[in-house]
Amino acid sequence: MNWIKNFVRPKIRGLLGAKREVPENMWIKDPETGQMVFYRDLEANQFVVPGSGYHMRMAPDIRLKSMFDDATYQTITLPQVAVDPLKFRDERRYLDRLKESKQKTGQDDAVLAGSGTLDGLQVVIAVQDFAFMGGSLGMAAGEAIIVAMRTAVQKRCPFVLFASSGGARMQEGILSLMQMPRTTLGVRELRAAGLPYVVVLTHPTTGGVTASYAMLGDIHIAEPGALIGFAGPRVIEQTLGVKLPEGFQRAEYLEEHGMVDMVVHRHQLRGTLSRILRILTKEPPLPPLEKAEDSGDKSEEPAALAPAETD
Repeated sequence: MNWIKNFVRPKIRGLLGAKREVPENMWIKDPETGQMVFYRDLEANQFVVPGSGYHMRMAPDIRLKSMFDDATYQTITLPQVAVDPLKFRDERRYLDRLKESKQKTGQDDAVLAGSGTLDGLQVVIAVQDFAFMGGSLGMAAGEAIIVAMRTAVQKRCPFVLFASSGGARMQEGILSLMQMPRTTLGVRELRAAGLPYVVVLTHPTTGGVTASYAMLGDIHIAEPGALIGFAGPRVIEQTLGVKLPEGFQRAEYLEEHGMVDMVVHRHQLRGTLSRILRILTKEPPLPPLEKAEDSGDKSEEPAALAPAETD
């Protein structure tokens, strides 16, 4: 009996289990419609759900590769900061939360930055990762934004930020809030150098990030359906005691009311950024055919030139 229980049964389970094992991320559920999408199809479509057009979150390294020529860029080395300076603990230790987020994302903190070329134009891009503690703004993230901005100043090139955050990181208290004026000074350095600063607001962008560097760009672009604001809609409704309009704080509503300059589908985002940066830097635009050849995608870039498809 022990031989059957300890040897034969585990062997059979191992053989059957190996065949039935399915990766956890093989199928992704659309948060809006409940549609199940094959992960590889979603990845091939730049993480936009084919049926509904819902824009899923993108990992920062994938986002950077989608922007730079030949998916190649140089990672900007970010400085180390004090870890858990307040020795914070709520239900769990802050150090444990950081460790979990690092293992989950493979990143040291919520911001990844790189430099390279976008359609031949030198540019520095920083991306906030909502998967890392909600993309919250702490000392490490603030320092990363500032270093990325100063790298753009040193290279004399435009700076593009992909914002996604739930706000300031409460586990760092006042030290987190201090990053708001610090990053604002980084924006001033870009302005003093006469360099373009373009912000792409992705879902969601809220709290102290919205109240500082995320709304100080020369141009503000939003992805479709992105939630953008300071406090959430539910908090505002409870505070004011009124029912908010349909779509309040969503990208399309904010475009109609002048808070963002344009809402751009992810498939047209690269081409839109290329045109805007060339206008702001007074660089001559690339001919459409040459641009398509340089990007390596002849189907995507010409479509980005059609005004009817920019939203």
